[in-house]
Amino acid sequence: MWRTGVGVGGGSLFCRLVTGLWVPLCPLVILLQALTQLPIVDSALRYRVAEEGPPDVKIGNVAADLGLSAGTGTGDVTFALESGSEFFKIDNVTGELSTGQKRIDREKLTQCQLIFDENECFLDFEVSVIGPLQSWVDLFEGRVVITDINDNTPSFPSPVLTLSVEENRPIGTLYLLPTATDRDFGRNGIDRYELIQDGGNSGSPAGSGPGSTRRIASGPMGRADGAGVGPGDKRRGAVDNNGAGGAGGGAGVRSSVFELQVADTPDGEKQPQLIVKGPLDREARDSYELVLRVRDGGNPPRSSQALLRVAITDVNDNSPRFERAVYEAEMAENAPPGTPVLQVRASDRDVGVNGQVEYVFGAATESVRRLLRLDEATGWLSVLHRIDREEVSQLRFTVTARDRGQPPRTDRTTVVLAVRDENDNVPVVEIRKIGRIPVRDGVALVPENVLVDTPVALVQVSDRDQGENGAVTCTVVGDVPFTLKPAGEAALLPLPADDAFDRNRKKYFLHTSALLDYEVTKDYSVTIVAVDSGSPSLSSNSSLMVRVVDINDHAPTFAQPVVEVHFAENNQPGERVVTVVAADADSGKNAEIAYSLDPSVNGAFYIDADNGDIRATGVLDREVRERYEFRVIARDKGAPSLQGSATVVVMVTDRNDNAPKFVQEVFTFYVEENLLANSPVGMVTVTDADEGENAELSLFVEMDEQVMDVEGGGGEKNDGGEEECRGRCKEKFSIENNTGTIFSSLSFDRERRSAYTFRVRAVDGGDPPRSATATVSLIVTDKNDNAPSVVSPTNESYTLLPPASSARTIVRTVAASDLDFGRNADLRFSLVGGNPFRLFEIGLASGVITVAEPLERRHRGLHRLVVRVNDSGEPSLFATALVHVFINESLVNGTLVDAQVVVNTILAMSQIPPFSLLYITILDHNLAGI
Repeated sequence: MWRTGVGVGGGSLFCRLVTGLWVPLCPLVILLQALTQLPIVDSALRYRVAEEGPPDVKIGNVAADLGLSAGTGTGDVTFALESGSEFFKIDNVTGELSTGQKRIDREKLTQCQLIFDENECFLDFEVSVIGPLQSWVDLFEGRVVITDINDNTPSFPSPVLTLSVEENRPIGTLYLLPTATDRDFGRNGIDRYELIQDGGNSGSPAGSGPGSTRRIASGPMGRADGAGVGPGDKRRGAVDNNGAGGAGGGAGVRSSVFELQVADTPDGEKQPQLIVKGPLDREARDSYELVLRVRDGGNPPRSSQALLRVAITDVNDNSPRFERAVYEAEMAENAPPGTPVLQVRASDRDVGVNGQVEYVFGAATESVRRLLRLDEATGWLSVLHRIDREEVSQLRFTVTARDRGQPPRTDRTTVVLAVRDENDNVPVVEIRKIGRIPVRDGVALVPENVLVDTPVALVQVSDRDQGENGAVTCTVVGDVPFTLKPAGEAALLPLPADDAFDRNRKKYFLHTSALLDYEVTKDYSVTIVAVDSGSPSLSSNSSLMVRVVDINDHAPTFAQPVVEVHFAENNQPGERVVTVVAADADSGKNAEIAYSLDPSVNGAFYIDADNGDIRATGVLDREVRERYEFRVIARDKGAPSLQGSATVVVMVTDRNDNAPKFVQEVFTFYVEENLLANSPVGMVTVTDADEGENAELSLFVEMDEQVMDVEGGGGEKNDGGEEECRGRCKEKFSIENNTGTIFSSLSFDRERRSAYTFRVRAVDGGDPPRSATATVSLIVTDKNDNAPSVVSPTNESYTLLPPASSARTIVRTVAASDLDFGRNADLRFSLVGGNPFRLFEIGLASGVITVAEPLERRHRGLHRLVVRVNDSGEPSLFATALVHVFINESLVNGTLVDAQVVVNTILAMSQIPPFSLLYITILDHNLAGI
């Protein structure tokens, strides 16, 4: 019985028996090889395609060009692009190579920037031919030459070109004009120049017609008038003093002043030149304005033009001349800035400023100007920035020497600098996929059942250096069942020396050299070392992790899709909440499960990846969040990994961890005195963040023993009031649990007590219970329930007033008080009786009685005044008082006066209502001795 493994080595084919022995020429495999083995081709894969083409343009058929017939088109032999897929794609069954989605622009390809031969612009690619079941793989290199299309317009370096021409120059004097550039090549490059003069330009040439335009064409067919090509392959056209020029095909008038000539340079470029054809007199005309037009040879052609301003100046008749037409030199890469490279020299036979030469770059790319410095005075070229040969291997440019005459004369030389290589690049080892075995992030996933000698990866070793510095050898180090074999040696013959690919790039297949066993070894770290041949040599290495893959076809499963758990708040950080367990029907690594939580958990929980213990990251607070729902993911360690999940719901249960909380620390309520007993006096608000019994509150009154009087209250405390409060205060107030309403069991008398302070305590139903207190301050507001009281004088007293007393003499002051507060205690005084002569008046607020009129003899005797004291309450309350005034020189009969005062008082008290007859003033002249 034959095993399916096939090995190819040394040009022989072997089959392996079940016993493990290799024997040659298995009949079945011979047939397979005959059908699918690649023939040896005698040339590289080479194609052509035009730039700027659309996607899916067919380039060629790799299968046909390799001579494959059997196995293709059926899927037994397939094709894959290993490189070059940026611009190309290949049909993996038919081998048809075509353009990809990315547009190819020949002028933007880096490798074509400095190429002047269109046949040298190319893109390389690699294609692998894969046998059935990847029993064999061959790698081929190919090249697609990118041909040019006319997609660029030729242009001059500036829209305005200036040229100075000396007067009196001999006929035939030639002036170099600035050349145009065209990024295209070949026939799409510059084809011809034309000279046009506008008759309305500056200067005053006699006979120039306004608005007339003349064209002088110079192209590959010779003169504009159709004459044959002269020596040196120069083409000419002319402009005369009147602005007329020779037209193509003989049309127009021949010029007598200027003629356009185009010369072919040794580099294959076209150099426009202006030739003096007639006498120039600066005093007659000092300038000409022409239009220089350039056309390419594309179909249709592209063109552009520039204004050519010709200034007629005095004579400077010798141009600088370089010592050599071409300067060649070699320079070392990485030379420091300032290193001299080469000196170009030019001499001028003129003297003075016309013989002073300065050097400038001519046709030089931005790279040349960035890397090199040209000394304008000496012609020395030196390094401006370090040059990397791997980026630029040769610099080719022109240097222009010009004198300082007016106008300056110039000469041009070509400079070719070759950059000499230094061993400054380490070899680069690149490991890529080959065929159907993936390589990602440095890991190759190789099934354990692959055959011996199976290619598992493509190793490319390259060195950007040159010669021996870039000659690289590489090996696999360590005791691993892998070996390197050159890629594509049997399929691709060496290229010609002048047309070969990069010689410093080598490709190898990494083959298995023994059977792989997942249960014995699951991973191999394969290290590949590359060493170049420089002195000293440089080396580098790259590693590939070969992971042997076991088949994994069972996902982990949980016994319950939803797991609900109740967990008390105020836990310890890291406390276990619940353990979840999943099972996997696989074995080995494929059955090893790692647990994780999905991101929705937001860090509140974490899980032990090995045993499934879910723990709380921090302390849970039911009052913040009482329900968490998240997914637990069980992922096996197979490749590719499979996973299952379950939903976990954590209900956070309450603990009595919050004390009741009053909305205010101090509640202040204002109650009116004389409020009926058992009336509500205020309401307190208290909350508890817990729930259930932990939030059921009981409220209690705790009386404060301190007695407070409102400032200015003026009330009197009855004897023993404070001691009485200490014994009975808790009975004076009560509180309702449900509403927090406070009730009073007494009626308030502000004059006895103006304020009460006590505490309210809230106790929850938790175990142990928690409580909180708040202070309640009751301020008793005043009511006008007390009439004023006259303090002095008494009704039985009198005041002696001498008759000589003048007006405003103070007689007596009535003093009164009121037990009420505020406006209720604001007193006003008035005389309501006993003042028939208007002798006396009283201060409204002060109660001071004064003499209002001068006293006369008839006013002598005893006066009885009735004074009323009113408060400002609503309604107002009042009190009355008798004020006796005895007007006399002396008190010789004081006993009689006292007796009369007593009689008056008794009489007044006996009247009903009191003092109703006091409006009668009693004057006893006998008492005064009248």
